[in-house]
Amino acid sequence: MTVSAGTTGSTLYLLDTNTVAYIVDGRSRAARATMSAVIHHSVVAISAITEGELLYGLARKPEAARLRAAIEALLSVVQILPWDSSAARAYGTLRARMRAAGKSLSNMDMLIAAHAIAADAILVTRDAAFYQVEALRPAANWATDI
Repeated sequence: MTVSAGTTGSTLYLLDTNTVAYIVDGRSRAARATMSAVIHHSVVAISAITEGELLYGLARKPEAARLRAAIEALLSVVQILPWDSSAARAYGTLRARMRAAGKSLSNMDMLIAAHAIAADAILVTRDAAFYQVEALRPAANWATDI
């Protein structure tokens, strides 16, 4: 999977759904500040899986105009990585390895972890469940203030 960044050799950060929520709702000023700083020299992205989770949340709250505006603003500044065959292959391998090791993630977290693996991205999360996925690059927690 190739993601073009503004600068050659840029780091690709893939935000998990909770990190997006912390940024959008303002719960984590640290995550907002880190994203503002990092986005100028690295690629900040979300998986199409995360986009789907965000849109599902909005569909459940059609009256939440401010939330919709905040999510749309974030979606306009991050890249959205499409779920593709390399992500599907990483998912198959990851799920089999996790099962063999007696470990598990929620269905959506498994898809997001596989997407990060396929894209060779640093997953931005504070969810400890992701830290059991050995195939991931070391994760980053931008929400250090919550």
